[in-house]
Amino acid sequence: MYKTAYLDLPPLRGAAGTVSLPGSKSISNRVLLLAGLSEGETLVHDLLDSDDTKVMIAALRELGCELHHRDDGVLSVIGLGGRLRQKQAQLFLGNAGTAMRPLTAALAVLAATQGGQFELSGVPRMHERPIGDLVDALRALGCPIDCLGQEGYPPLRLRGPAPLSLTAPVQVRGDVSSQFLTALLLALPLVAAGGVDGQAPRDIVIEVTGELISKPYVQITLDLLARFGVQVQRDADWQRFVIPAGSRYASPGVVHVEGDASSASYFVALGAIAADQAPVRIEGVGSSSVQGDVRFVEAAQAMGAAVTLGPNWLEVRRGAWPLRALDLDCNHIPDAAMTLAVMALYADGPTVLRNIASWRVKETDRIAAMATELRKLGAEVEEGPDWLRVFPLQHWQPAAIHTYDDHRVAMCFSLAAFNGLVPGRSEEAVPVRILDPQCVAKTFPDYFETLFSVVQARPQDIPVITIDGPTASGKGTLTDEVARALGYGVLDSGSLYRVTGLAAHRAGLDLNDGAAVAALVPTLDLRFEEGRVLLDEEDVSNELRQEATGLMASQVGAHPPVRQALHQLQLDFRRLPGLVADGRDMGTAIFPDASLKVFLTASAATRAERRFNQLISKGVPAKLDDLRADLEARDARDKTRSASPLQAAADAIELDNSAHSVEASKDLVLGWWQTKRPFPH
Repeated sequence: MYKTAYLDLPPLRGAAGTVSLPGSKSISNRVLLLAGLSEGETLVHDLLDSDDTKVMIAALRELGCELHHRDDGVLSVIGLGGRLRQKQAQLFLGNAGTAMRPLTAALAVLAATQGGQFELSGVPRMHERPIGDLVDALRALGCPIDCLGQEGYPPLRLRGPAPLSLTAPVQVRGDVSSQFLTALLLALPLVAAGGVDGQAPRDIVIEVTGELISKPYVQITLDLLARFGVQVQRDADWQRFVIPAGSRYASPGVVHVEGDASSASYFVALGAIAADQAPVRIEGVGSSSVQGDVRFVEAAQAMGAAVTLGPNWLEVRRGAWPLRALDLDCNHIPDAAMTLAVMALYADGPTVLRNIASWRVKETDRIAAMATELRKLGAEVEEGPDWLRVFPLQHWQPAAIHTYDDHRVAMCFSLAAFNGLVPGRSEEAVPVRILDPQCVAKTFPDYFETLFSVVQARPQDIPVITIDGPTASGKGTLTDEVARALGYGVLDSGSLYRVTGLAAHRAGLDLNDGAAVAALVPTLDLRFEEGRVLLDEEDVSNELRQEATGLMASQVGAHPPVRQALHQLQLDFRRLPGLVADGRDMGTAIFPDASLKVFLTASAATRAERRFNQLISKGVPAKLDDLRADLEARDARDKTRSASPLQAAADAIELDNSAHSVEASKDLVLGWWQTKRPFPH
């Protein structure tokens, strides 16, 4: 997961490959709560690992559930059997509506019937998301609930015991959020079995006032209730739901969570926009999915996507291009419909998304957010209380997209990076900056890594920063820090000959056979991470420092085919989303087109002292004068060598870090980088 302040997406040019979806958030948190309320053990397979599920798991543990991850990744949940083990708790639920709403209802009912006091809170945005309709329904039932801030909003205090009135239908509004109805459906089976204040088992009726939105999400709830032994009856108009007398939760033993259909929408759109050769294959949802958002496929097909469906997979490629505009009632796909707003930029006319009032009360006001950020790209956008009209875009502007701590805003706008595919714009493509990319952790922590695994960009579009300089100037440390801040990959060119010699030796090759060693180079599984060198995922940093490895490096480096292969290997490190490369000739010989070139220097005395302190800290004896003399001699050799001599590129910025900390040097480089980027400051 990218934990950077921002992530720059260069112009992307195509897509193909296979994506495995994370588990559905909607299913995951419902299953967790149902397993927690049931008696016995439930084994949950393929559970989503995200911020929202983490807060639900933490809350269930606070309430006395036993949860642990087995070695095979399956989550074991030993439930409460409908009986409170803890009568008091303060639960922090982040910005997870799928945790806040159902837990409010369940704990309100349990506190009223068994006694207890619970406080539920979240992030500031959660305290702006209305919950009054659910609170009103629970209060009418007899549950004591206090709004600790603004009336109708979290944080909440749930108290008990208190008598419940179960004879009259429980009424709840359905036109603001379907999560209020889902919360009641999940909570009320706890009292349908009777025994509350000596009452006999009875049917419990829930009546919906107003039109119920997001019916597919309610259907997910009904399907899962059935899996846990509760068969809810509903009428054809989705206005009346009956929980039969005697209903009680029973663990099904094993539950498999299907892939997240809302998350699939980004890759369905990706295929429709950019898969003009091979398809994008999406595994985890398909024709047998129980999630309503799988119907996003129908909207994508209406816009021109060519889609093939299997029971648990989709394959999508570009059909019509440009995409076809559409006018759509999006009530059945409220979350996935956000993706259509960015797809509309690639359409042949204005696209209208209707019946999306629920966007206003999500992680942010999504109608306002989408309109604001689309306009940054240059789009004409019109918005209303429950609709959005987006006009196609020809004159794209580079934009820094504010994500509002909303995972879906971040993922939607990643699709704007394909603007170079718009006819006539190939050479005018612009990058897109996603601010706070880690907000995707709410539902899809590895979203951007997954995206980069199936998209293509031209090498010249992928940004590179080079940091060259003499030995012991600190360029490796600075490179790691700059790369970490930007989310870019690292190339430590200075270790390549040593790695090659070591790998060839391990493979049993004759180090004098230049052709054989050169053939090995492209197969190296090599990664640089936090100052370590990983070969086939093994940290070989210490081995590379050994004298024997240095001798092997000299031996393989004498072969022109090996040098040529390593030159290509270095070029191949230019991968999405960008690269920071350190060495002696990165800005002069390897990446002469780098967007920013830094030549890092420090006096020989400073470098010798740094090396001395480093060696002493590791218990290696050293003499300061000897180290300085060695560095000065090496500088002289590097500057006069015939191949790739040590010198600053003509357009490099020189940075003497003799008096700078690593942090200060990093800030300088990042400041220079910002001046090279096209985004408004």
